[in-house]
Amino acid sequence: MTVAGSGPVELTVIEYGSGQPFLLLHGGAGPQSVNAFAELFATTHDVRVLAPIHPGFGGTLRPETLTGIGDLAALYDALIEQLDLADVTVIGNSVGGWIAAEIALLKNPRVSGVVLIDAVGIDVPGHPVADFFSLTMDQVFTLSFHNPDPFRIDPAALPQAAQAIAADNRAALAVYAGTSMTDPALTERLAGLEIPTLVLWGDSDRIADVDYGRAYAAAIPLARFQLLSDTGHCPQLETPDQVLRAIWDCAAFAR
Repeated sequence: MTVAGSGPVELTVIEYGSGQPFLLLHGGAGPQSVNAFAELFATTHDVRVLAPIHPGFGGTLRPETLTGIGDLAALYDALIEQLDLADVTVIGNSVGGWIAAEIALLKNPRVSGVVLIDAVGIDVPGHPVADFFSLTMDQVFTLSFHNPDPFRIDPAALPQAAQAIAADNRAALAVYAGTSMTDPALTERLAGLEIPTLVLWGDSDRIADVDYGRAYAAAIPLARFQLLSDTGHCPQLETPDQVLRAIWDCAAFAR
């Protein structure tokens, strides 16, 4: 679909279910890291889950006008307006969580809540986000999961087309989030958030550790922090039932 914001952007949005709207934003792991969770959410609850693919990921094109996390936030804010959505909860994992926080900071009254799942974006002294771009994929898997073995893949064994998409994903991530995956000004800006925010964190996350997660929640006035057990950086992949239960047990998001 074409989204008309500051300029028209071709955006792929996968939809699941019907009912209360949730906008689900993937992280650097790509759209495949949220699709199964989106389907599970929609089949077990009366919800409409919209899962866009960030332009440049998953084989899609990135317009030259999209160069930062704020640009993606503005794009999805325009999507919410164009679809005439109301009472939207925005869920984001990792970089998707950073985008979700930026959407909330736009203060669109159509957005009523935010769920940040092992989000990045803030700068926490002594607790840096892992240097993703210096890591091998095997190291990324090790740091990202409580039990990485079921998720490991050998990138060299992938078909050429899949390797090209993975390379494009990595390049798009670098453009949007930068190599540090942080904005030094974000923590201070988060003090202006005035909507319910649930911060979920895997207790085994070694991409952004638990203290980083607690600092994220502490920066947001209405945030509630919840730790997920035996879980790493991508809980929606590793322990999706825990994530669903945490969201639905939070009265601010289950209506």
